[in-house]
Amino acid sequence: MVKNNGIKESVPERMFTGIVTFLLVLIDVVMLYPFIYVFSTAISDTGQVMAGNVWLYPRGLDLSAVKQIATYPLFARSYLNTVIYTIFGTVVCVFVTCLTAYPLAQAKFKSKGFISAVYVITMFFGGGMIPTFLMYRNLGLVDNRLVMILPGAVSAWNIIICRTFFKGIPVSLNESAYLDGASDWKILWRIIMPLSQPIIATIALFSAVGIWNDFFTGLLFFNDPQKYPLQLVLRMILVNASMSAAIAEGSFLEFTQKSATLALKSASILISILPIICVYPFIQKYVVKGVMIGSIKE
Repeated sequence: MVKNNGIKESVPERMFTGIVTFLLVLIDVVMLYPFIYVFSTAISDTGQVMAGNVWLYPRGLDLSAVKQIATYPLFARSYLNTVIYTIFGTVVCVFVTCLTAYPLAQAKFKSKGFISAVYVITMFFGGGMIPTFLMYRNLGLVDNRLVMILPGAVSAWNIIICRTFFKGIPVSLNESAYLDGASDWKILWRIIMPLSQPIIATIALFSAVGIWNDFFTGLLFFNDPQKYPLQLVLRMILVNASMSAAIAEGSFLEFTQKSATLALKSASILISILPIICVYPFIQKYVVKGVMIGSIKE
């Protein structure tokens, strides 16, 4: 076997390449199989699912579980709510993170060490659920849509990787801009931000996934069902289905209820992850680069 540069590979090199290729293919299969199984379970006949006949591809097409979730009274509204929360929350998070990380990356900012230490402390210590609830209540965030956006606007981890990425940008660019009369605000938005697409994509993905999957905030702070996020409504559907299965235990309806519950779980997972799966391939290259550079380059 000959490499691209014309050098012939030795037998140990070919063995190593083969082993690595096999392991990578095996890892891909292990990671993809749960998604395939969930998809097949969600659209298969419930009897086939409970009988254990579904392990790879769908058997007996049945979309009743997906239809049951899609026709739930609060589903459409909660889906729209989550889309709005995710879009605005992500924009606010990226905006605040970049504004915070930029001065912390500047050598002339004397208090950057102290402020960075304060942010790091928040990664290890928190006030707890009850003090947090009391604080949010005093701020007027209970039953307020902003509770899904503002608390996640500042993340110590996002600030650290963003600050580290900004430090990797040549200082000469800033100095040249200063000589031309540019302010820090103009330098940030005209020079730093266009060069920081990888880290911005990384932070946006972290924030979007976190908001999209958040159900506990809605459970704790929302009283109006019209403001519920998608994950909270899916949880309500699954809880109701599980309760029905528990009530039917020992009766002839037990099998049907358990089958429906399993199908609903798979359908809810499918609905939850589908938007993220559709978006991720378009920003994957930026995310990988942003995480690597932002985490190891100082």
